[in-house]
Amino acid sequence: MEINEQISLDYKAPGSFEETRYEKLHNVIFENSNQGSKAVAQKIADLIRDKQSKAEACVLGLATGSTPLSVYRELVKLHQKEGLSFRNVITFNLDEYYPISKEDLQSYHHFMHINLFDHIDIDKQNINIPSGETDPEQVRNECIAYEQKIKAVGGIDLQILGIGRTGHIGFNEPGSHQNSQTRTITLDHLTRFDAAHAFQGIDNVPRKAITMGIQSILNAKSIILMAWGTNKAEIIHKAIEGKVSSKIPTTYLQYHKNTVLVLDNEAAAELTRIKTPWLVGSCEWSSEMRSKAISWLCATTGKSILKLTDEDYNQNGMSDLLAQSGTAYDLNIEMFNKLQNSITGWPGGKPNADDKKRPERADPHSKRVIIFSPHPDDDVISMGGTFDRLVSQGHEVHVAYQTSGNIAVSDEDAIKYLEVTADVFDGVSKSEVTQLYNDLKAGNAHGPSSLAVRQLKGAIRKRESLAATRYMGIPDEQVHFLNLPFYETGLISKNPVSEKDFALTEALIQNIQPHQIYAAGDLADPHGTHRVCLDIIFESLARLKSESYMKDCWVWLYRGAWHEWDISEIEMAVPMSPDQVLRKRKAIFYHQSQKDGVMFQGGDHREFWIRAEERNAATAKKYHAMGLAEYAAIEAFKRYFF
Repeated sequence: MEINEQISLDYKAPGSFEETRYEKLHNVIFENSNQGSKAVAQKIADLIRDKQSKAEACVLGLATGSTPLSVYRELVKLHQKEGLSFRNVITFNLDEYYPISKEDLQSYHHFMHINLFDHIDIDKQNINIPSGETDPEQVRNECIAYEQKIKAVGGIDLQILGIGRTGHIGFNEPGSHQNSQTRTITLDHLTRFDAAHAFQGIDNVPRKAITMGIQSILNAKSIILMAWGTNKAEIIHKAIEGKVSSKIPTTYLQYHKNTVLVLDNEAAAELTRIKTPWLVGSCEWSSEMRSKAISWLCATTGKSILKLTDEDYNQNGMSDLLAQSGTAYDLNIEMFNKLQNSITGWPGGKPNADDKKRPERADPHSKRVIIFSPHPDDDVISMGGTFDRLVSQGHEVHVAYQTSGNIAVSDEDAIKYLEVTADVFDGVSKSEVTQLYNDLKAGNAHGPSSLAVRQLKGAIRKRESLAATRYMGIPDEQVHFLNLPFYETGLISKNPVSEKDFALTEALIQNIQPHQIYAAGDLADPHGTHRVCLDIIFESLARLKSESYMKDCWVWLYRGAWHEWDISEIEMAVPMSPDQVLRKRKAIFYHQSQKDGVMFQGGDHREFWIRAEERNAATAKKYHAMGLAEYAAIEAFKRYFF
């Protein structure tokens, strides 16, 4: 698989090679979404310039949501720094909520202007977005007029798409017909659920939308669909390798002869050539690939590692692995020992022990540790048991909460705390308390929350965090609230990362000079904050790499809130007793504002403590099923080398 920034986005017939024989849509894979976004932006820029050289209009179909944001930022850069002009560009947006005001923060009209149109030289008369303010009796006529306007300018040259978890493109939900055109549509519950965080709750999400239809999209001369992140991997697999079905509207793109899917590694993870490459061709059998294949073979056959036979390997596409590595017995022993050696009850290293086959070093016995937590609660949700072990085993544990998490506190919760404050301190700053109360009761759909409201909500999460860390046994001076500036917008959309974010992170690392760093490698969160926080840590580590103390620093990545490491990826497995599971649960419960109807729950309806417990228990069961000891639960980690 070729992955680089120069990869071509030109269309190629899908399934042309043995390893892609299951694929029905052409796709290119980049290491990350930034590389993919730059490539798409450059493709758009090249098209615009080509049309300019011919004195022709360039007609673009545009999408909204988090997926194309980086593309729009790159286009703005190209305009501001390289002089890319948009004077010849005509745009048609895919969709809009209905009904909704143009001024509403959640409207796609607002989204497109604040993220693109207000920063480029496009003629405002050339911007076309379905109106969420149209009179109900006129909506049908407006939809017809939208289609006619697209035809009048010669059709769409390039249509940009994202993909929803239902497989929708635009707002064409499952059940949409291939011949559908611009129309109103009732939104799927899952689509509304995914949008709930932006609307401060699902009850506020419009039930309808106006969308270009499937046929409207297929009429475009070329199409680029982008997908980033682990949470898109499953639906991308179905779209690319599945049959055309109205149940997954994206599959209709298989009928289009100039469609390219642009993916990052994580979104492509479920494709056959990525997930199980041995089934479609020869493999480069690295240690990581052997682990991945053997763990898959155990799951496929229902056997533990030491029961696998030569026949099992040969019948499941792994005969060349046997040819290279000897017998099944040799491979089985290698894998068994690797998993066995990953298990440790000493995440900070076991003192006075032979550490050659242990995941962590024995020395120094008492380590300085930083646990980075993107939000106030990720630390205990994802590694509460390990946190407890590190403290009880005598390590100097510091917790660094990277963001305030203030937007995840509901107005109702904030009012509850404010009313307690008012009752206890009756008459103290009463006017300020009253103003805060009024702000919270009124809500703010058209702008960010006031600074005072954000500070109140941030204080709630801070105090919840301190209650949890005190319970875990570390002093308050070892708890650090970084409040990284990129997050502090009061809105779902965040500021670009700045030098201030790096400076705060680097200063903490320099001050503590840790032997261990734990960071969230859980990148499926719907708001993307985990990814930004991890990128900040990675860049900070790269900048500090030359410092002498960094030679003794190991970095471990945890998951749990949104998904878990595959068993083949785990390099340190920390078992938990039933008592530790309960301690972890109690630590999570201290974060009361994030329990019982949490604002950013994503597509998983389970509360975070339930997710964590069930994922930890599932990891333990997988280890046991492969022939290792049985534990109540296991927290898993993967080492990052910087």
